[in-house]
Amino acid sequence: MRAAARWTQAHLRAHRPAAVLIVLATAGITMSLLLATTLFAYATDPWQRVFTQSSGAHVWIHTQAGAPAGSLAGLDEVRATSGPFRTVRTSASLQPGGAKATLELRGTERRPATAAPRVVAGRWLDPAADAGAAKGIVLDSSVARAMWAKPGDSLVLSGFRAHLRVVGVADTAEVSFRAGESPGVAWVLPGTLAASTAGQDQRGRTIGLRLADPADTDYVVQRAVTQLGADQITDVSTWRQARAEAEGDNQLLGRLLGGFGLGALLAAALAVGGAISTRIRGHLRDISILKAIGFTPGQVVRMFLALHLLFALLGVALGALGTQVLGGLMPGRIGEARAVWQQLPGHTWLSFVISGGVVVFIGSATCLAAWRAGRVPPVPVARAAAVTGGRGPGLTRRALGLRVPPALVLGWRSAFHHPLRSSAAVARLAVPLLLITVALGAWTTLDRFSSHPEHVGLPAALTARSDSLGDRELHRLLSSQPQLTAYPGAEVQALVPGQTGTITLRGLGTDTRPYPFAVVEGRAARGPDEAVAGQGLLDLLDAQVGDWVRMTVAGRPYVLHIVGRNIETADGGRVVSTSLDTLRDGATGDGAPPAGPSHPDFYNLVLHHGADAGAVRDALTKASAGRLEVREAPNPADQLSVVRAVAVGLIAVLILIGLAELATTVGAGVRDRSRDLLALRAVGLTPRQITAVIVSATAFVTLAAALAGTGLGVLVSQWLINLQGSTSGWGTGIAQRPAVAVLLLVIAVAVVVAGAAAALPAARAARRRLADSAADLL
Repeated sequence: MRAAARWTQAHLRAHRPAAVLIVLATAGITMSLLLATTLFAYATDPWQRVFTQSSGAHVWIHTQAGAPAGSLAGLDEVRATSGPFRTVRTSASLQPGGAKATLELRGTERRPATAAPRVVAGRWLDPAADAGAAKGIVLDSSVARAMWAKPGDSLVLSGFRAHLRVVGVADTAEVSFRAGESPGVAWVLPGTLAASTAGQDQRGRTIGLRLADPADTDYVVQRAVTQLGADQITDVSTWRQARAEAEGDNQLLGRLLGGFGLGALLAAALAVGGAISTRIRGHLRDISILKAIGFTPGQVVRMFLALHLLFALLGVALGALGTQVLGGLMPGRIGEARAVWQQLPGHTWLSFVISGGVVVFIGSATCLAAWRAGRVPPVPVARAAAVTGGRGPGLTRRALGLRVPPALVLGWRSAFHHPLRSSAAVARLAVPLLLITVALGAWTTLDRFSSHPEHVGLPAALTARSDSLGDRELHRLLSSQPQLTAYPGAEVQALVPGQTGTITLRGLGTDTRPYPFAVVEGRAARGPDEAVAGQGLLDLLDAQVGDWVRMTVAGRPYVLHIVGRNIETADGGRVVSTSLDTLRDGATGDGAPPAGPSHPDFYNLVLHHGADAGAVRDALTKASAGRLEVREAPNPADQLSVVRAVAVGLIAVLILIGLAELATTVGAGVRDRSRDLLALRAVGLTPRQITAVIVSATAFVTLAAALAGTGLGVLVSQWLINLQGSTSGWGTGIAQRPAVAVLLLVIAVAVVVAGAAAALPAARAARRRLADSAADLL
């Protein structure tokens, strides 16, 4: 045991820089995987985030007005309640005659502690300010988006004589608003609710139940029905329903981080395995001596394995500690995600699983190399001289005859003298460079969304609508702006055969001025009955470009010819787009009256080159005297801006892994050239030229790895990003390759860093006093 400990200490002293790099790389990988898991839960499950932050209710029970809903608080499984609230069902619109949305108004004096709405715009109700002539209302964010309502707007509600002023918008973990399916939630003061003239059939009570165990949801619902009576309960919604509707909101960020973290883990495992294999080849005599003094093969294997498991444990501990201490301090969504993650159920055991998985994975990669150490014979055996290919010496002589510098010729021959060993080194170095290229591809694609959104299905920077301006007046106002082109549009919900949900049927542009869709397959819609569809819609209908599809809007059929596939980022790609003329006139072909809108619901504003969206919006608002509502079109890049900061961190981790592998490659190169140094000096090479041979050999290996890594990285990034686009419903065609200049810079930096890393060890080796020994023959 003492001998093993002393050998370990000597090994650490001799390879201190490589050990530090491996520990730091493992720490970076652990942090990236923990942050990836945190951000994946944060980004892919926004409902869980809101539910945790608001102490959401697992069950919402809606009852008749006279039902004793408060008695449900006494159930054994209930830990806390929200309400009961008196409710009124009503319809609301921004302007008289405008588009309406069904609301469930809840009367409350103060914001509830359980299932507390999280105000994201404006403020909460204030009895002192919102109980007077201008009564206030707070809207759930899902219905506010559907109505285009914001703080300061006035709402017209059926059953209320006076308008209500929107004072706030809040997020909740309840079932979101869906037109014609589930009402939106809104909160008012009890006095405001009492002013409603709604009938008894529109009044009720609502109570939210937070359970001690979410698994008891179905049982609690059954007990509630039994206790209150089935005739008293009008509706029930659970956390499972709300979560199912919110799933898949934004998975790209989490998938990118998870993929990069796993890729970095693979690169680290390969680097560690390569480092052990190289050290074993360099310490064959030491291993033989250990066996000669009594070490068994199993002890040798366990000694190497324990040493590198110690590195892995130290790196994982540093990574977990860094994530715990620094994660919550990071700005933006990363810090917020880390704070929320610590409140989520199961986060502790999942962190241990991830940390343990890193240790096990790296340990598994070291087992094979350690097993080879156990097979080293106790008596050193001289290695046979390697037989080179028949054409090698001839090529070398011809290269020297062409006055190619001897250092480059001998460096090339040294780099690839052992094809299998050289190929393994190239592969290990290529993996981190491949992942760096993939990260750059994701960065470039994100920049494409920001700088050229028209290429990814987002030509319109602004959307405008007005409930007070007439069509002609609105069209004249928009046409007077020289910095934009306005395209009228409307959307309706349509049913397709065999589906219980709805899709979006959109009319944009006109037959004379078609909308500039980003068509990546087929062609743009030019004639009547023609349309383009998103990938999500084609997948839903199992259709392809060239098919005819039938759908119904308000009971009226539309039959459209899909002539192209466009990049569609809205509604999971389940959108079919045609011209507003086709949507308005109908595409039935049977003389039935059209079900489309008679006038545009909104205008998409495509800005001319160089126009500033903020300045155009302000100019339109001023020209319309505030009667025109102008919004920026949503862009997925706005939600993924954190990818840039994360990509920098991941590239830093990959650089550490690459440096660790470079240290291994340099050490192997110096050791493999030790037998050749006497011969090189004998033929007249100076120490500087010998140094150049070793440095150029390392540079050639790195150059091969950089060319392979960047080349494959471009292909992999294209495939991964388009795969994500296809699975999300956006469709393929969104990926953007990194610029050639950037790739050449990556290759150049990799080669220069490799040469610089090899320079000092090579110079030391070239000036060392050499002697033939048994160690040089092993």
